[in-house]
Amino acid sequence: MNATRPKVAFLSTGGTIASVGANSLQILDYGSNGKMLQAEEIVAAVPELALVAEVIPVRFSTVPSSNLYFSDWQLMVTECDRLVAAHPDLAGIVIGHGTGSLEETAYFLNLTLKVPVPVVLVGSQRPISALSSDAGMNLLNAVRVAASPDSRGLGVLVLLNDEINAARDVTKTSNLRLQTFRTADFGALGHADGDAVVYYRRPVRLAAPQTEFDIRGLASLPRVDIAPSYTGADGTAIRAYVAAGAAGIICAGFAPGSPTPADFEALEQAAAAGVVVMQCTRAGSGRVFQGKRLQQAGFLTTDNLTPVKARLLLALALTQTRDPAEITRMFLTY
Repeated sequence: MNATRPKVAFLSTGGTIASVGANSLQILDYGSNGKMLQAEEIVAAVPELALVAEVIPVRFSTVPSSNLYFSDWQLMVTECDRLVAAHPDLAGIVIGHGTGSLEETAYFLNLTLKVPVPVVLVGSQRPISALSSDAGMNLLNAVRVAASPDSRGLGVLVLLNDEINAARDVTKTSNLRLQTFRTADFGALGHADGDAVVYYRRPVRLAAPQTEFDIRGLASLPRVDIAPSYTGADGTAIRAYVAAGAAGIICAGFAPGSPTPADFEALEQAAAAGVVVMQCTRAGSGRVFQGKRLQQAGFLTTDNLTPVKARLLLALALTQTRDPAEITRMFLTY
C-alpha cells in the first residue's frame, strides 16, 4: 500500500484549521485559548490521511489569516518551488489557511505560482478540537484533490465542505456556516465525494503556472487601496489614499458599478494625478460595464472580480505596466 500512495505536501499557515479551543464546545472564541498546532501535529490528529496519501508536513506559520500578506505569499511561492524540486514524485501541495483571507491568498498564488502540481488551499469553520469539526474531513479531501491527476491544469483550488472551487471565483459568504465558500456566478468545479473526486467544469481564464507574473525577486507590491462607496460617502477616504501614496484605487461602488458624486469627483482627481482608478462593485457578482462616463473620467473596470481580488491583480499589473490597455488585457486574461 505504501508504494502506491501518492505523495502530497501539507504546508500549514495557522488559522481555524490549526486552532485548539479550551474544550470541544468552544467553536467561536477558540482564539482566546492561544493554541495552534504545527503541521505535523495536524497530520497526526487526522490519522486517516495515511489511507489516501503519504503526507509530508511542512511548518510555515501559526497565525490568523489576517496576519498574512506579501512577504508570506512570496515565501509560499518559494516553498512550493522547493518542495517540487526536493520531491520529483510529488503529486500535489495542500496549504492549510485561515478562512478570513483564504480567497486572497488563493487568488494571489493562482497568479504567481510556477509549480506544475495541483495546489489546494483548505481551511475550516470550526477548530480542529471542536465537536463535529470540519477540519479533519476538509484536510482529508484537500489531500485527495491535490493527489488527483484530474486536478492538474485547473489553477489553484479551494476545498471546503466537499466542494472544489476555483481560486479566482470563490469567496467566503458566511461567518459561521460550513458551506461558506461559494462561487456566485458559476458554481463549484466539482466535488470530493466519499468514493471519488469528480469535476464537472474547467476554468477558462489563465492561471498558475501559466501566468506572466513572477514575484520571487520582488521587494514589495505597489500600494493599491479599496474605497467602498456608500450613501453619503464624500471622497475623504479616496483623498487619504492618494495622500498615502496609492498607485491604484479600486472603487467598490454601488451595483452595478458606480460611486457617490463626491467619491466620483475624488476618484476623477486621483486619475488625473496619475493614480490608476478601477471601478468595481460591492455586490460580489457580475461584470462591471465601462460606460461613457467612466471612460471619460479615465476609469478602468474590474470585470467580475471582487474588490479584494481586483486589488491583488492590479497590484501585480502595476509591477509591470501603467498602460491602461495592458491593464485591461490582464483583467480579461486572469
